[in-house]
Amino acid sequence: MAFTHIFAGDPLDRADAERRDDQWIKERLANPDSRILPLWRLNPLATNGDAPGLAWQDNSILEHAAEKAEPVLLGIRDDVAHFALDVTGGAKVAADVDGAGEENPAELLGLPGGTSFEDARGVATEISGEETGTLAHARAVVGWHQRHGFCPNCGATTYSTKGGKERICNSCGAHHFPRTDPVAIMAVTDPSGELCLLGQTRARRRSRFYSALAGFIDQGESIEAAVRREVWEEGGIRVGDVRYHSSQPWPFPSSLMIGCIAQATTTDIRIDPEEMTDVRGVSREEVLEALEIASAPNYSLTEDPGGEGVRVPGPIAIAHHIIKAWANGE
Repeated sequence: MAFTHIFAGDPLDRADAERRDDQWIKERLANPDSRILPLWRLNPLATNGDAPGLAWQDNSILEHAAEKAEPVLLGIRDDVAHFALDVTGGAKVAADVDGAGEENPAELLGLPGGTSFEDARGVATEISGEETGTLAHARAVVGWHQRHGFCPNCGATTYSTKGGKERICNSCGAHHFPRTDPVAIMAVTDPSGELCLLGQTRARRRSRFYSALAGFIDQGESIEAAVRREVWEEGGIRVGDVRYHSSQPWPFPSSLMIGCIAQATTTDIRIDPEEMTDVRGVSREEVLEALEIASAPNYSLTEDPGGEGVRVPGPIAIAHHIIKAWANGE
């Protein structure tokens, strides 16, 4: 499949060999040509205007690092090192007493005009495909560091090494690595091939929003087994054939969405009320209409575009594309 999802396609060389050299990293951080992406509450600094993009900064941004935050080496491109830096509550913002920093942290940090910290989901639909991949990497690994300042083995503090690709416990010496949580997500067709099984979670119970069924892959479980288990648990439907479609990094906080097309062998739907408010088979015609609506500019799941029928995720999500693949007979 030639298509590359949003949040995939990071072009940076992740510099596995170079990041083992602490001196090399120090030299790159001291190099004014190196690029650093600031993140405020895991939202990236972006340029405004007609051609939005990630607003990379030089190493002067390092003075605004959040307490205990260290730059994370994302990789190299054209011999230029690229880092991410958590500036949430950085020195100047922390000193602000009137709350202005909460409204405009970019201005308070003295960052260039025409830039602002933007919601990661929102800006991902506006910047280039390659930049969304870099953003996914930056957001996921910086978020991991925020959550892993203490060792899960003994509770002692940990420190970052290898440019942010590892943390080591100061007490027991345990090594900890950024994790990715695999999720199976599937477009399920009924035995006739004319209906696609879509579900509505409890969080969306007051809307018309439906999506592909999905769930985390358990330990000791294959992708195919996870698809069959999740469809059975959420919809009471048995699944036979499972075919891989594509995958998408999803940095909220750090999942890998593994998209599949699955063939149901039964039709008697039985939902799990703890997770779902509805699971239903939706016709190809209704799915195609929902996909067209979801592809419109400024599509929002919080605003009803009118009309009838279900609403599905927009193109930012892999769910849109696996549902579309089913609707197009791929």
